Amino acid sequence: MAAAHAQAAATAPRNAILDEVAPAHLPRATLVESERSMGWVTDKICGIIEGKTPRWWWLLFIVSCCVASFTVAGITYLVATGVGVWGHANPVNWAWDIVNFVFWIGIGHAGTLISAILCLLRQKWRTSINRAAEAMTIFAVVCAAIFPVFHVGRVWFAWFLFPLPNYNDIWQNYRSPLEWDVFAVSTYGTVSVLFWYVGLIPDLAILRDRFFAAGNKLRASLYGFFAMGWRGSNRHWSNYEMAYLILAGISTPLVLSVHTIVSFDFAVSLLPGWHTTIFPPYFVAGAIFSGFGMVLTLMLPVRAVYGMQDLITQYHIDCMCKIVLATGTIVGYAYGMEFFIAWYGANPNEGFAFINRAFGHYAWAYWWMIGCNVITPQFFWFKAVRNNTTFVWVLSLFVNVGMWFERFVIIVTSLARDFLPSSWGYYSPSIVEIFTFFGTFGVFGVLFLLFMRFLPVMPMAEIKMVMPQADPHAGHDDHGHAAHAKH
Repeated sequence: MAAAHAQAAATAPRNAILDEVAPAHLPRATLVESERSMGWVTDKICGIIEGKTPRWWWLLFIVSCCVASFTVAGITYLVATGVGVWGHANPVNWAWDIVNFVFWIGIGHAGTLISAILCLLRQKWRTSINRAAEAMTIFAVVCAAIFPVFHVGRVWFAWFLFPLPNYNDIWQNYRSPLEWDVFAVSTYGTVSVLFWYVGLIPDLAILRDRFFAAGNKLRASLYGFFAMGWRGSNRHWSNYEMAYLILAGISTPLVLSVHTIVSFDFAVSLLPGWHTTIFPPYFVAGAIFSGFGMVLTLMLPVRAVYGMQDLITQYHIDCMCKIVLATGTIVGYAYGMEFFIAWYGANPNEGFAFINRAFGHYAWAYWWMIGCNVITPQFFWFKAVRNNTTFVWVLSLFVNVGMWFERFVIIVTSLARDFLPSSWGYYSPSIVEIFTFFGTFGVFGVLFLLFMRFLPVMPMAEIKMVMPQADPHAGHDDHGHAAHAKH
């Protein structure tokens, strides 16, 4: 007893000091506002699918189909006539096809980042936007795949890109980064589809049960088929969470590898302005930058139209704006380092390539790129800007425009002014190229609108996991537990 009293007397001053200097418990951000119930979350998200199709959806769908027809017409004319209908000519033999390919692949990066990396880092704010970002990834890869497939001209020979036995004994050149692209992008697209679909399974089961209760047996059977017999049992949840975690682990390296390999299309060459080791991290940062810009471009109108301010809160917008700011600053740093590397390397051809970008025939594109990618994100330093959703949406549009100009500047300026002045030229896109690229926005719009109409635009199960009702210790502060433990 004496020893116990002595120990208690010795620890009393220490506990008093710890109580005195204990840091304040900062309140966590509310991820679902207005104290909504779990039933409200289900009704809100399922109501988009169960309700009548709004007129604005039909209007946007018709417009998107009309825009997508430009890509169909451009590709049809290309296949029927040949790649000569594009504006390619010496010295610019690569132009809008690769520009648009890299642009769309970059947009698809945010989906994998939000789904995989933020999932592994246990960032709960991702739950309201990851489903739409994953869908955006898949649709962007579809748009990107159009250009490498059809730029070969004779598209019926595109299967030669894959290592399949053939009677001509033609084998792929695995030393070419273009062949690396085939495997990187196909792997990226496959894993992205699997990740997206696995996350959909619990929500598809909810829709199955709701349509069955409403007497709509056809839609209940359709959603039930894709729900794969989900019952929500402990075993199902255990397998689901393990599969989701494994796919997140597989997807995480893809965020770095895919756009790194895309950057190798340029970095492994000897052309001035391309042959630099800064390209892989520079391209990855730029892809995340453009991807989050597109997420803001898509989700802010969805938030406004469907009244989802309680699910996509100001905190979500604030986090995305900060990521755009961080990655945009990295991209701006890379722009400056390119000039430094060219100067430090003392290669006159390299130095001329960057001087020509800023002050040559394509200076107009370069300064558009600088304005959109370097200056625009700096507005997000200010909280008043991040709180203004209209301003954020406009700035996100500038981010997307700027990232397209970045790819245009990198590719066209280096090809148009290479080593020999006698081979210099000026590239202008043909109307077929313009139509084909313009139409891909329609293809993307059609796919995204169909996704919004027939699939849950947000993961209901994941949102409920981050709500206060899902926390067994909700309403109990640490001091109450500590006091209870002492007694």
